[in-house]
Amino acid sequence: MKNGKSYLPKAEEINRKWHFIDAEGQVLGRLAVRVATLLTGKRKAIYASSVDCGDFVVLTNVSKMVLTGKKLEQKTAFSYSGYPGGGKLVPYSKLMAENPDKAFRLAVKGMLPKNKLADKQMTRMKLFKGAEHTHQAQIEK
Repeated sequence: MKNGKSYLPKAEEINRKWHFIDAEGQVLGRLAVRVATLLTGKRKAIYASSVDCGDFVVLTNVSKMVLTGKKLEQKTAFSYSGYPGGGKLVPYSKLMAENPDKAFRLAVKGMLPKNKLADKQMTRMKLFKGAEHTHQAQIEK
């Protein structure tokens, strides 16, 4: 930028696109990186870290994602209720069998900034366990 001035995109300049990704057979972590980049808008020329300029992402077949190595047996998800002794460890083998969309949300949320902007960006991610989704109208012909 000339004269040391920063550029911040205006709300009307942000052109949000819809990305449809089939998660069948894809590795959870590598797919989460790709989705987090799309949600933040880092690949756009108008990217600014303080402005929400990311795209919409629709993921299908989330239940058919895979984990590499021994992560399915060794990795755990931690949650805390806020009460003393309220910590819970859930193995990823159980989490991926019962709630694979929660495992994916945890992975993507960990890759987004830790602020209010991340909550806004997470609302633009739509996850579906099967091949069917409710966003047929957004598919460009």
